[in-house]
Parts: sequence; C-alpha cells; structure tokens
Amino acid sequence: MLALIATLAVQALVSMTVLTPPVLAALAAPDIGVASERIGLFTALVYAGAILSSAGSGALLARIGPLRLSQWCLAVCAAGMAVASLAILPAIVLGAVLMGLGYGPVTPASSHILIRQTPPDRRSLVFSLKQTGVPVGGALAGFIAAPLALMIGWRGAALAVAGASLALALAVEPMRSRFDSRDNVGPVAARSPLAGIRLVLRTPTLRRLALSSTTFAATQLSLATFLVTFLTERAGMPLVTAGIVMAVAQGAGIVGRILLGWVADRFLRAGRVLALLGIGMAAASVATGLISSAWPLPSIFAATAMLGLTGLSWNGVYLAEVAAIAPSGAAGAATGGALSVTFLGIVLGPALFSAVVSLSGSYTLGFAIVAAGAFLGGLRVWNVGRPASLRSA
Repeated sequence: MLALIATLAVQALVSMTVLTPPVLAALAAPDIGVASERIGLFTALVYAGAILSSAGSGALLARIGPLRLSQWCLAVCAAGMAVASLAILPAIVLGAVLMGLGYGPVTPASSHILIRQTPPDRRSLVFSLKQTGVPVGGALAGFIAAPLALMIGWRGAALAVAGASLALALAVEPMRSRFDSRDNVGPVAARSPLAGIRLVLRTPTLRRLALSSTTFAATQLSLATFLVTFLTERAGMPLVTAGIVMAVAQGAGIVGRILLGWVADRFLRAGRVLALLGIGMAAASVATGLISSAWPLPSIFAATAMLGLTGLSWNGVYLAEVAAIAPSGAAGAATGGALSVTFLGIVLGPALFSAVVSLSGSYTLGFAIVAAGAFLGGLRVWNVGRPASLRSA
C-alpha cells in the first residue's frame, strides 16, 4: 500500500505539471505572442523529451534506483515549468523539453517498484490505481491551476505547481531505504539505453500493444491539450467552467481506470478491454468534436465525461500487461521501451491535431481524425493477453 501511495503521488504531481500548460494556454498565449491552439506544439515537445528519457530509463534504474529517479523526475519537471514561465519563446521550448525529460522515466520507475509486490491476479487493478495519478493530475490542473491563474496570474500559477512538485520530491526521501533498491534490475535493463526499445520491437505481443497504444495516447493527449481551449474559444465557455469540465472528464478517467483494471483481472483478457476502449473513445471523440455553444451544459459534461472514461482508462491495463510479458528483472526496461513507442502518439497526435485546426479551422475534423486512429488501435489488440481465469496461474 505504501508503494502504491508513493508511486501514485509522484505520478499525480508530474502529470499535473505536464497538464497545467494546456489549462493556462488561453491566458498565456497573448503574453507569448502565439495563437492558443499552438499549445499542441508545446505538448509535442514535452513528449519528444519523454521519448528520449523513457528509452533510457532501464539504464537509469540500474544506476540510481527507482525512487531516486522519481525524485529527479519531479525536480526536472518543476525546473521545466519555471523556465517556461519566463514567457519567451526559447525558454518555452527549453521548458517543454525539460518537462518531457522529467516525465518519461516516472512510469518505468513505478512499474519496477510495483511489479515485485503485486500478485498476478491483482496486477491490472494495482497498476490501474497507480495510473489514476494521470487523471488526478489533470483534475488538479483543472481545479487548481485555472482559479490560481485568475487570482495571481498564469506565471504565478505555473510557479506554484512547480513548487508542489519540488515539495513532493523532498517528502518521499525517507522512503528510499525501503523502495530504492536496484537488486532486481536484470541484464536487459542495465545493458544500454536502447535495450528496452529493442526488447519491445522483437517481442510480437509487446510490439502490438505498444503500436496500438500510440493511437490511444494521441486521443488522450488531444483531450488533455485542446479541451479547455476548444470549450473557451469555440463553445464560448468561461475559463473556470471549462476547467471544471476538464476536471470532470479526468475524474471519469479515474473511475474508468479502477473499474477496468478490476475487469481485466477478473473477467476479460487485456486485449478485449483495450479493444472495447478503443471503440468507445472513437465514438466519444466524434461526439466531443460536435460540441458547440448551442449545447446545454449537461450534454457537454456527458460527452466529455464519456471521452474521459474511455480515453483516459487504458493505461493501467496496458502497463500491467507490458510488465507481465517482460522477462524477469526487465519490467522497468520493457515499460520504458513500450512508453517510448506510446509517446510517439503523444508527440504526433497533438501536433497533427494542431495542424488540422490551424489549416481547416475545424476542431470537429481534428477529433474525427484521432477517433479513427483509436478505433483501428483497438481492433489490433483484440486477442492480446491471457484469459482472466488463468491470470493467477
């Protein structure tokens, strides 16, 4: 339980840091001198950095241990946020890359801690509980960053979020003696920074999971990156209300992760769960793209909550299956390699979405494109994973 709490807290704060800039985009854009929809390019830079650091996470785990690595991730993300708050273009680019470098190794580090302490028949649920840190972070960004920005300015809100990450990095220091071991880091993890990627690409099931996750990740980050801006600019919604809508969508993702982790452990193989999620997030993406100022508020909440429920719920099931398939001692390395592929979807998805909106002026078309990708990704993993009845064997 302590391991779950610690890894969940780290995931939530790092995710809050990464997801705060999209919430602040509408306020920050005039000071920076760019259009607010260009936040997709910022997000692409964040996850380009995450690809690099995630790929090398296995080697980092072997050198400094998972909890120390998590502390460094919090500190680097905080530094990136502080640099980006300078509001000049070179600093924003550097800040985005720093945040990505900090974000990439967090999940491999937590997988390394949790895989050793989680029974197989609870693995999807425990990993899903930990991954609720992502929508928790998004909900915190919606509930806290937006009101703070209106009270103390967007720069003050950004620095407050950075300070919270640094505070958590210090708070988990006493836990290092319990969790910061490197004794179960196998030779695959320690061999080289690219060993995890090679492991994923040469293992057919891992490769299928990772490639499908790129489409799911594109949907997830398009939601996180553009929802607030879309609602304020195209649906005429006040910033605080749009932040609440985003927080509710993230809250639906929290419920979905827990529920679907339990379902994957007890009733359906992982691939079935992921396939159904892909189909569901495709339908919800299309519905969200049709939102306009004529929609009543309850309908907007319903459409975006369904997108949050499906588009934010796949991560725990996916990561648990990756860790289960990985060779002994290589859960962190395999997770890092798989996430490097996953992050390609995060880099390309928001960038493509931003380009579509800039060229066509249509958010509806942007949401439709990510919906098509999610649907195809779901079909690809239908048969992945063992039946739940055999999971504890």
